[in-house]
This record gives sequence, C-alpha cells and structure tokens, in this order.
Amino acid sequence: MKQHLHALYGLKWDPFTPDIPTHSLYQSTMVESFIWRIEQHHIHDGGFAMIVGDPGTGKSCLLRLIAHKLEQIQGLKVQTFTHPQSTVRDFYHELGDLFEVPIKAHNRWHSFKSLRQKWQQQLENQAIKPVLLIDEAQEMQTSVMNELRLLNSHHYDSRNLITVIFAGNIALQERFRTTSSLLPLGSRIRKRIHMEQQSSEHLLACLNHQLEQAGNPLLMTEPLKQTLCDHALGNYRVMNVLSHELLEVACQKKQKQLDEQLYFDVFTKMPTTGKGGAQ
Repeated sequence: MKQHLHALYGLKWDPFTPDIPTHSLYQSTMVESFIWRIEQHHIHDGGFAMIVGDPGTGKSCLLRLIAHKLEQIQGLKVQTFTHPQSTVRDFYHELGDLFEVPIKAHNRWHSFKSLRQKWQQQLENQAIKPVLLIDEAQEMQTSVMNELRLLNSHHYDSRNLITVIFAGNIALQERFRTTSSLLPLGSRIRKRIHMEQQSSEHLLACLNHQLEQAGNPLLMTEPLKQTLCDHALGNYRVMNVLSHELLEVACQKKQKQLDEQLYFDVFTKMPTTGKGGAQ
C-alpha cells in the first residue's frame, strides 16, 4: 500500500493511520496550550495531571505530543507505563524497569524506598522531576493509584518527586469523583484537559493539516472533505477511518483524486463507521 500511495499520490505516508509521525500530528489551540502548561510549569512543580475524553477524541495523540516535546528537554527522563491493569506487585516491577531501580519482589517497603531515593537523587542532581505517562488509566486498580500517590508525596506532601500524567476515558474522571478512596488523589490533579467532540470546521482544519503534512493537500476535493467532516460525529478517529477506507478503494481503482462520488459509491454499499474506535 505504501508504494502505491507514493506512486499514485506522492504521499510520504498514509495520513489516516494512527502511526503518522508525531511531529506531523495536528494540534488545536487548546492542545497547544495544555502542552505549554505541562512543559513550562507542571514538570517543575511535579504532581498529577489528567487527560480525559471519549474514544477517538485525541487523548493518545496528545500523550504522544507531550512525550515528544518533553523528551527534547535535556536531563528529563520521560517514561510510559505500559500495563495499567497491573497489580501492586507488577506495578513496582515495571517502575523498577523503567527507572533502572532493583526491585525485591517480596519486599514492598524496599521497592518503595528505592524508587523514592532514585527520584530524590535525580531531583538533587538535575533539579528536574522525571515524568511518567499512563494511557488507558481508567484500567488501573485503585490500590495501584494510591500507591503511586504515596510514592510521589515527599516532606509531608509539600513536594512532589515525579510528574504523572493520566490519560483515560470519562470513567477515569468519574472514579476520582465517586470512589472515596481515590478522593485524595483526585484532589491532587492540578492540570486537566477534557477532549471533546469537535465541530465540522475543526475537523476540516485537522484533515487539511494531515494531507499537507503527508505531501498532497489536493488528495481530496473540497466537497469530499466537507462531507467527511460533516459525517464524522465530531470524532477524529471516525473521520480517519472513513478517509482511510476511501483511500484504499481509490488506490485499488487507481483513481487520482478522491471525490464525493467515491464517498457515495463506497458508503451507500456498507454501514457507516460508528463512533466506537479510539485514537
């Protein structure tokens, strides 16, 4: 498919798949502002931040953008927690791997102390707190979340040892509101962003950006772009799924430009993609 995309359309990559280069991801004004706040303030103060929203609204892409931005800061260690469903024991094992700290499987106190000492040393040597990114955080066990809160707290809760950014669906926000044992952690979340459904105009700006970055801003006609954005339910992923389906069909037909007639030909013969995918 990649060879066909370049030969037929001059595309450097498929603009509608999740693995487009991070530097080419679209950033709204709200997203740019949140990233700036994280970079300029939050990583120095430490503590907790949260990204929430429905599937397909850009949470994981925002995490990618944050990671890409922060990894350019000299001396800053940015790590991603990959198994949010972990038990407390597995949680410590993964943290130990991420931060190069030896963990004793049957001695939680040793693990707790070793991680905190590593973070304190890094803070003293480089005056900057490490960053931990957690996607699909709604899957985390309550005991693990509270363990993370205790790990982070230093000097009677007056200082933070690390920066933690949760990303998850609306269930994550509800857990912080309604689970009594998570209220102390919820009250410590200092920066939040709610990724919402977008207007057709906003989706169109994103679509134009993706096509330009991929190397062919004229890949689609203007009526087709408007039709896609009007039928995407305000959801980035739905827009990309529809666009990718059209691109595959056009590639098979060797059709030079995607137009509105192609949309009608494809989607009057199959059910329109629903809202349920994630980005």
